[in-house]
Amino acid sequence: MRLRLRRFRPRTGPHEHRVVQPLHPLRHASLRDPAPIGQLLADHDGLNRLAGLFSFAAYSRHTVVHIPLRDGVPPDEGMGELVDLVLVHHSYGLRPSQWPGLRRRLTHGTPLTVRTDEARTARDAAARQGRAHRADRRDELRHTTHARTFFLFGSRDVFAQAADSFAYAAGNGPLHKRVQQGHLAFVTALPGLRQPPGGGHPFEVLICFKPCPPYAHFKRPGR
Repeated sequence: MRLRLRRFRPRTGPHEHRVVQPLHPLRHASLRDPAPIGQLLADHDGLNRLAGLFSFAAYSRHTVVHIPLRDGVPPDEGMGELVDLVLVHHSYGLRPSQWPGLRRRLTHGTPLTVRTDEARTARDAAARQGRAHRADRRDELRHTTHARTFFLFGSRDVFAQAADSFAYAAGNGPLHKRVQQGHLAFVTALPGLRQPPGGGHPFEVLICFKPCPPYAHFKRPGR
């Protein structure tokens, strides 16, 4: 996939960071804070681009991927606070408390075009899926919400598996019944989220498809 991004090089003290955002906003995508169940709602374009952004994050250990989702078209379904999304590797060492100051420095970005490798992403996603039930599995998505931003801290394979889930949702969401009338379709869930110790309700982010209006213009594939 060809991704068009905007790259920033903000500094905090002696440290220079590399932050990227989509060049054009995902207008028909939104994320509600999982407390404990969140909902990521998007049209085909949004789900497809999220698949690419997660794939890019999987192989970019030294880059923070910032996906603004609060300023798009407000969703007409769902409950909970709307939040942005940040993807970053565990090894980067970003603390959520650093983010508001870093975000204020995201000015004067430069265009960047990258290509993702879907075959490599699928291979790494399958590798992570094969380890999903092993007791010694460590590649989980740590997560927290701070400053109206949902942070996902992961590694290559778990980000690749998430990318695969978004690609699946982009391909299969339009096939669901009733989406032609503007209803959302729950397709899958974000894999690999770390769960709280001691049980309790599991954290989930539901990945849902919904075509952008006007819905009369949407036709299910194959019809």
